Amino acid sequence: MSGLTHFDAQGQAHMVDVSDKERTDRIAVAEGWVRMAPETLALITEGGAKKGDVLSVARLAGIMGAKKTADLIPLCHPLPITKVALELTADPDRPGVRVVATVKTAGQTGVEMEALTAVSIACLTIYDMVKAVEKGMTIEDVRLILKDGGKSGRYEAAP
Repeated sequence: MSGLTHFDAQGQAHMVDVSDKERTDRIAVAEGWVRMAPETLALITEGGAKKGDVLSVARLAGIMGAKKTADLIPLCHPLPITKVALELTADPDRPGVRVVATVKTAGQTGVEMEALTAVSIACLTIYDMVKAVEKGMTIEDVRLILKDGGKSGRYEAAP
């Protein structure tokens, strides 16, 4: 299975051995959206959700999700994360909430999965907190937008 590092020569899944890789500063940034009705977005931005401050809770959930990535995704390495930051921005034009996660480490493997997990968990938390008023929300466009550090260097997604 050429090019797929999570499979050995026999095609069996395995955790990649990173022990010989150089420790470098690494960063990953991911984004995602929760699309919703304008009325639901107003409920969030005006603080009217019955479960509390939706964006603050989602931010904390995203941070926790990044820290638990190795527990959720079988072949991810547990990493010493040095930073997790989430920006949650209401966008009345979409309408919805944009979630951006930035994760950093100094290590032997990247933090792309941690950034993507942070975004996913934050989006799911937003959904959970306001699903009582709108079940038709969608989680969309979760993607890696930047990674830097390590042997493969820098990646930036097209806008």
